[in-house]
Formats: sequence, C-alpha cells, structure tokens
Amino acid sequence: MRFTFSTMGTVVSTQWQQSQPMTSTESLISAEVEKVFADFNLTFSLYLEDSELSRIARGALKLEDSSEQMRSVYAQALEWRSATLGAFTPHRRDGVIDLNGIVKALAIERSGTVFEEAGVDNWSVNAGGDVLCGTSTRGHTVGIVDPADRQRLLCAVTLGTGRRAMATSGNAERGDHIWALTPSAVGVFAQVTVMATDIVTADVLATAIVAGGPETLDDVTSRWDVDVLTIDSAGSFRATPGFQGALERSDHSDVG
Repeated sequence: MRFTFSTMGTVVSTQWQQSQPMTSTESLISAEVEKVFADFNLTFSLYLEDSELSRIARGALKLEDSSEQMRSVYAQALEWRSATLGAFTPHRRDGVIDLNGIVKALAIERSGTVFEEAGVDNWSVNAGGDVLCGTSTRGHTVGIVDPADRQRLLCAVTLGTGRRAMATSGNAERGDHIWALTPSAVGVFAQVTVMATDIVTADVLATAIVAGGPETLDDVTSRWDVDVLTIDSAGSFRATPGFQGALERSDHSDVG
C-alpha cells in the first residue's frame, strides 16, 4: 500500500505491507497520517498567517500564553541547542522562533506511531528525504539525492530492522536556510545524512553538522550512537564505518 500527499512545503510518501490482521483500515491509516502532518503544520508553520507560531512571531501571542504543545516543542528545541553547543537553534537570525528544524521530524515520528498502533509490521514514512522505517523482517533501502543534481540519486543505504531513521540536511534544495555556527564552518558541507534509531535525533544532528562543520561532526560522532555521511563543497565524501556498511548492503534489500 502506498499513499502520497503534499504538506509543509514538501511531499510525504508512505508505504506499508502487512502479513497479519490490522486494527484499522488502510483508508483510516492514510487519513490519520495526513492529519498528523496537517495538525503540526497548522500550529507551527511560519507560512500560514493564522498559525500559532506566526501569531507569536508577529507579537499577537506571547510564548508564555501559547499552547502546551508549543511550549513543549520549543523547550525540546532549546534542549537540542544546548546539547549541540549551539549548532542547532530554534531561532532565526532576527530572533524569530522557527521550529521547522524539529517539527517535521516530530510529525514523522508520530506517523510511525500511527502505523504501530494499527498493528502494521512493515512501514515507512518519507517526508522530503527524511525517512523513518519500522520492520520486523528485512531493512528498507532508501536513496540519497545528489546535492549537485536534485534529479539524481547519489547512493542508496539499507536501514536495519526495528525502528530506524535517516535524515538529510543541506542548503541545496531550499537555499541558504542553515546558518553556520562559526566562520570556519561556512560552506564546508554541502549535505549531511545521519542514520539513527529515531528521526528527531537524525534530523537535528544532520542540521547541526551542516551548521557546525567538521568540529561539530567530530563532536556528534563521539557523543551519539549515529552514523553519518557528509559531502563537502568540493564533492568529497566522508562516511562513518556503520554508514559504509549500510552502503555495502544496499544491493540486497527491497527499496523502501
């Protein structure tokens, strides 16, 4: 079963297979996943004038008077800012709160829970190249887009069984929306892909590495159990051993 829809300025693609009876119908699952993304977008989009975050941005609503969900997500983003030593931030340069760097991942994560609660044992959610998979059989293989040519796949990697996530960050697709933490980090990495057990960690750390450069890359790989593929501005690759292993296995699993 496949289901695709547009939201948050990107395309979300889901697919699943089921060998055992489910607790919900396919149409209900699809509708619930789409609602998850729609609800997050209605609350956190800075492109929707009436969203809660837009009202905060223009001063019509104080953060302390916002919803519990808003304050919780903002607090989570601040925790990530501290954990990454400022490489990830929930603020734009003008001080406006921008939670785009974490909200899409939270929507993907919640969508995975929808599948699990419905009893689906083999599923994937791909939102603009950020992927969360759940499988009890064999891993999904996922393509990574070439930052120099968005119509071309750079490579494919195999994610393992259980809940596995992969997120890719860079300025190639959406322009210069990730700001360098230091002058030495400017333009070093054209694209960074992170594999982890959860999508929020993968997405946040991919963004942090792009912003922080090689110093943040070394810090992330020393403190988190993740695997990373980086592509620098000259087109050179650097991959952790675990990522290299996923690349080597990618010819032996079904594309997800």
